[in-house]
Amino acid sequence: VRHRPRARARRGPAPGRAVALSDEPIADPAADRAAAAARLAEAGAAIVAGVAATLPAWVEARVAGIADAWGRLGAAERTALDARASAAAAAATDRVVDELTRLFATDAADQRSTPLEVVRSATKEVGAVLAAAGIPPVERDEFLERSFPDDAYGVTPAALADLGDPDLGPLQLAWGLAKARALRAGG
Repeated sequence: VRHRPRARARRGPAPGRAVALSDEPIADPAADRAAAAARLAEAGAAIVAGVAATLPAWVEARVAGIADAWGRLGAAERTALDARASAAAAAATDRVVDELTRLFATDAADQRSTPLEVVRSATKEVGAVLAAAGIPPVERDEFLERSFPDDAYGVTPAALADLGDPDLGPLQLAWGLAKARALRAGG
């Protein structure tokens, strides 16, 4: 079939064109802002709770996984590494939960990072424990090196659900949608 340039039949908007989500005016803008803020706060609180519950085990598992793959630690060295990993997990969790709490307390229009960006910073503690044990960095592809230059061990989570709680993935999406609604509502 030969391509023939001609006007599109009326089947909706042309590809690539934005479509209005609703033509209906907002009846009560103040109530819409309040509802959007409530959804944003609810998603934020659930993310904080989920991260607080899963991040310690995630940090310890990343350290253990890299140490096991390297396979050159004696029993005493491994016991010391596990103790340092546990302490680093507690410190990372305290720091990340505090940063998330501050992020979610900030007005949506003034937030300059995302929950995932904050959680990804926990790779600092993982890397510090592994480097202190003398474990060399892993080989990473160019994209990962460019995208996550501070993660020499390739443990950066792709999504919040990677922390081990599958409910954190939808919460990440819910937070993003709630933030978009809050910004759209002017809150």
